[in-house]
Amino acid sequence: MKVFQVYMLECSDDTYYVGLTSDLLKRLRRHESGFYENSYTASRLPVKLVFNTYCFSFNSAMLTEKQIKKWSRAKKEALIQGKFDELPNLSKKVFD
Repeated sequence: MKVFQVYMLECSDDTYYVGLTSDLLKRLRRHESGFYENSYTASRLPVKLVFNTYCFSFNSAMLTEKQIKKWSRAKKEALIQGKFDELPNLSKKVFD
């Protein structure tokens, strides 16, 4: 069974990059070396791994990656810090 990982990198400009892979160490080396020349991370090196989670199917990993990419910075930071109980409240819209 192939295992996939969804991961989040903190870039040098204090932004986050979210991706998925079946080989996290190889993917991290590629990000860090600038292997992906035109990628988001290439111009924001160095990067630091701040979160990763395992998924047991590609579809699950893809859905998880897309979900996290849509999250606000505050919600991503709660995930990074392991504050899972705060995630639902960070999803709520605030109306004036």
